[in-house]
Amino acid sequence: MENNKKIQIFDTTLRDGEQSPGASIAPERKIIIARQLAKLGIDVIEPGFAVSSAGEFAAVQQISRELQQVEIAGFARAVKGDIDAAVRATADAARRRLHLFISSSDIHLSHQLRKSREEVIRIARDMVAYGKQFVDEIEFSAMDSTRSGRDFVIQLVEAVIEEGATIINLPDTLGYAMPDEMIELFRAVRKEARGGESVRYSAHCHNDLGMAVANSLAAIQGGATQIEVTVNGIGERAGNCSLEELVMAIETRRDHLKAETNIRIGEIYETSRIVSRTMNFPIAYNKPIVGRNAFQHESGIHQDGLLKNRNTYEIMDPEAMGISRSMIVLGKHSGSHAIKHRLSDFGIEPNDEQFKAIYTRFKEVADGQKIVTDNELIRIAGDMTKTQPDPYVLVDLLVHAGMQRARTATVTVRENGQGSEKSYMAMGAGPLEAVILAIQQAIPAAAEFEDLELHSLSTGEDAFGEAAVSVVYNGERFRGSSVHKDIILAAAQAYVSACNQALMSANAVRKPDQRQQTAN
Repeated sequence: MENNKKIQIFDTTLRDGEQSPGASIAPERKIIIARQLAKLGIDVIEPGFAVSSAGEFAAVQQISRELQQVEIAGFARAVKGDIDAAVRATADAARRRLHLFISSSDIHLSHQLRKSREEVIRIARDMVAYGKQFVDEIEFSAMDSTRSGRDFVIQLVEAVIEEGATIINLPDTLGYAMPDEMIELFRAVRKEARGGESVRYSAHCHNDLGMAVANSLAAIQGGATQIEVTVNGIGERAGNCSLEELVMAIETRRDHLKAETNIRIGEIYETSRIVSRTMNFPIAYNKPIVGRNAFQHESGIHQDGLLKNRNTYEIMDPEAMGISRSMIVLGKHSGSHAIKHRLSDFGIEPNDEQFKAIYTRFKEVADGQKIVTDNELIRIAGDMTKTQPDPYVLVDLLVHAGMQRARTATVTVRENGQGSEKSYMAMGAGPLEAVILAIQQAIPAAAEFEDLELHSLSTGEDAFGEAAVSVVYNGERFRGSSVHKDIILAAAQAYVSACNQALMSANAVRKPDQRQQTAN
């Protein structure tokens, strides 16, 4: 059996990814993401641009000192001051490299650097030689190489190899290349540059034409053994090659690519969520791998196939990536099998006549709003069976907020098991925090509030807002959602819904054990 080629994953979320408009992160919070990247199994982390600010320098230094199991890349322009800062900031890393770059395309040389090709080659030589006295491993990037003349790229690569560069990065800086061009570029440089076979090759692809992952895979076919990525594909303009998409493409099609990585795929989803939350950068619903819809299916045909065999409509296992299996979205296209299966997840098992009524009402609701949440389905089941399956119901909510007063919330919650209603009050830094703290008093086994998404469903002053709340309970994630003109009320209802789902799912799991104990 042929051995697969090992592909190093170089993560630049904290450097290139942070350059996304609206995605900046305080330097002191970079360590949070860096720790998760190490847990994910990243081979090389580029923590930032040390020369850019004192805070950035300190962040690179802290990450270099703490994450001794990961190689650290010090990023620098081909300028002595940049190199000095990068070298000082990464001095305490167990393993480090210097990552130098300079432009190579004529359009950059003419309009940005205002230098000739000969001058660029001289600068590249001098700065690689200068950096080599500090570190053994030097990665050199010929920026915008896919829009540069191939002969000049080869000349530039030859020059830096002679001065001691050990890794050659050929970036598609503007996301301009096509996959066949990437393959040809890497093969040509490896074959035609003097010393080209003595160094390693890396690809750094942007996504302006939606080709970043495809071009990175093409680079692997052309001989690259390192790919530079960002979590969630963040980065300047349309972003960089998406870590999760690249890794799962290699994992899913390793038979074709003959390649593999060191990434622990079970940490992919958690990493995605941490980056999204920490950088305040939302994930598109249809984002491959980690998007809200990536493993959700509304079509009745798809749902029926999935319930019979996951492989019918999924090529990856979401649970292997740490994604909870909420793959079936209930909507107007859903079939009876999917609805009955979802009810059973919550321990609700209606008889045939009750289910027929539930299904009819479900279709009526779905026709009006397309998607039916789990909370709504449970309510429909309760109405049609004359029961109240929800463990807890939010009866009333009162919130006080203002610039000159404390934010307080009072909630009234009914516990259906005992039929009792009680009110609770809490204070918080904001109205939503106060509401959640009050609800947590009302529900003793309340799940941990993890994440909140708010979306406007229309425009104008009377717009409805959708709140989606994720909670963690016994190590599992549950998601509740609600729609209301009052977004605080919608968030409160979504949180109660998520807690109810967690409690009902736990009870449904325990039921078989309880039945078995009774039989014994």
